[in-house]
Amino acid sequence: MQEKLKIYRLVPNAAPDDPNWQNSPPHGEVVVRARTAGDARLVASAAELDFTEIDASPSEGNSTGMASAFRNEKLYTVLEDGSGRYEAEGPRGVVAGRVRTDNLISTQL
Repeated sequence: MQEKLKIYRLVPNAAPDDPNWQNSPPHGEVVVRARTAGDARLVASAAELDFTEIDASPSEGNSTGMASAFRNEKLYTVLEDGSGRYEAEGPRGVVAGRVRTDNLISTQL
């Protein structure tokens, strides 16, 4: 049995010059298929590039996932999308929008 997923929109709610954006540039609106609003934040942040995927080391721990702007309520709000524009059927993940992966600079050649 396939799990029941919903469509959520992650919408920036901070001004572009808000200092909270300094560690993570805004991605714009992103639409995801997820279990809950909290899970929507996890799905979006999982689509971002992580330090563990390049030859760099984070300053704290092994992952930069917790530093994602998508997890910050001051930067993004999560809204359930009932417009029917996107199918709730399908895998958990990003459905529309662009999640930037250029916020980290790799030294790999």
